[in-house]
Amino acid sequence: MNLQLRRLDLNYQENNLTQYLCYSLRVFLCVKKNRREHRDSRRKAIMTKKKKDHTPLALKVIRWGFPKVERIAPSLAHNYAFNLFFTPFRFTVPQREKEFLVTGEKFTVSVKGKKVQAYSWGNGPVVLLVHGWAGRAGQFRKFIPKLVANNYRAVAFDGPAHGNSEGRKTNVPEFEEVFHKIMEQVGTPVAVIGHSFGGVASIYSIRNGLPISKLINIASPTIGEDIIKGFVKTINASPATGVAFKAHVQKTFHTSFEDISAINLIKFLPHELKLLLVHDEDDKEVPINHPILLQKVYPSAQLLKTSGLGHSRILKDDAVIQKCLEFIQG
Repeated sequence: MNLQLRRLDLNYQENNLTQYLCYSLRVFLCVKKNRREHRDSRRKAIMTKKKKDHTPLALKVIRWGFPKVERIAPSLAHNYAFNLFFTPFRFTVPQREKEFLVTGEKFTVSVKGKKVQAYSWGNGPVVLLVHGWAGRAGQFRKFIPKLVANNYRAVAFDGPAHGNSEGRKTNVPEFEEVFHKIMEQVGTPVAVIGHSFGGVASIYSIRNGLPISKLINIASPTIGEDIIKGFVKTINASPATGVAFKAHVQKTFHTSFEDISAINLIKFLPHELKLLLVHDEDDKEVPINHPILLQKVYPSAQLLKTSGLGHSRILKDDAVIQKCLEFIQG
């Protein structure tokens, strides 16, 4: 009898232990699943988190108000758009760019009564870096150390009405004048690196005789019609604004906008130019067809395609920077 009771007790304990272990295992698996789901949801939230909107308030207001004014007073809106085209928006400068600019040697030049801030790093043959519309010198902060490490003097500037320079409006001819003023102080560059609008200003200046033999254009627009369409889209205007803009250009400058676009200017260079076009296939601001068409017009140009870098991050890519350095050294 006692033996039977002990066996029953042991069986009871074993059953309880089995139930406890099964319960513990279920709890463990449930906790693990919940943690995994929480981790996955956090990762998904991070991946889908929207990028911080750096759009200037003034541009947001224009995008909201311009179509309304255009409907009520189209002539007034079109005149405003023409003036706005030559007025770059100033974006907030990241702290890392401010800290980098402090490491450079500062100097200034004067263009049309505007003080233009320039910067220099290192010693050796000069490489001039030209930012894009609404850009600034600090955007080349990844390029510059690499140039200096390879015994080049990197020179950059904030264009008129950009960055730390004076002015509200500017244009391509003013950038050309900046080139000449800087060259008076630092000498003729062995190469120029232009980003976006900076590449257009460079080709325009070379067509007019700027003695540059090597040019690297990164994410640079070349088709005049596309530039106008991009501007119209930026301010939320109708196609009529684009038509009016082209008429304003013809009346003011006595030439068509297409005539001063890179794809036309490249046909009339006064000397041979070694040209490298760097462009990302995912550039949403300047589509990849821009450098492709330019290369057809100027077949000696080299084209380096990238992907996943877009319009601005391409300036920070190590592989792109290395290829540009090799082109300068070649």
